[in-house]
Amino acid sequence: MPEARKVNTVIDIDSPSTEDGGVLELSWELFGELCRALAVRVAREYDPEVIVGIAAAGVIPGAVISAMLQKEFYTIKITRRESDDGVRRRPEVLSAAPPQLAGRRVLLVDEVCDSGDTMRLALAAVRDVGPSDVRTATSLVHEGGYQPDYYALSTDGTVVFPWDREVIESGRLVINPEYEGLIED
Repeated sequence: MPEARKVNTVIDIDSPSTEDGGVLELSWELFGELCRALAVRVAREYDPEVIVGIAAAGVIPGAVISAMLQKEFYTIKITRRESDDGVRRRPEVLSAAPPQLAGRRVLLVDEVCDSGDTMRLALAAVRDVGPSDVRTATSLVHEGGYQPDYYALSTDGTVVFPWDREVIESGRLVINPEYEGLIED
């Protein structure tokens, strides 16, 4: 039976509470610093041979951490989206875990962890190919949710990632409709 690992946080800041409508809007600069701090923590405590980013948004911190650690990078696609408008209750694996993970130490990365449904599904898919060890990391976790082995920031606020803040509609950038009323132009 594997020994229990301590959950590691990198940055501890007062973040907004969802109870009073708190929103944590991440800039590209802060997101980069979170990835940098997470990569440093992982490097000090674990020596992954391969980094796997959970697509779609987990590939962003995964690629950054992979580049900083100078490790191979792969992806696995898991989504809750059925179409442009529909959202599944449970996530679904859309691409298998890469067979190159067999017998290797793997760091599985996502951008955020809430319930842990996506991370658990990704862990099961990765374990199916037989890595020698697998650990998990996320940029952010929501308080009271699933705890990965490593994370950079814990919050109970609504998180707005820099790549998700604006979308293109009719050829121009506009605030993502999901955040209307929560953030300003």
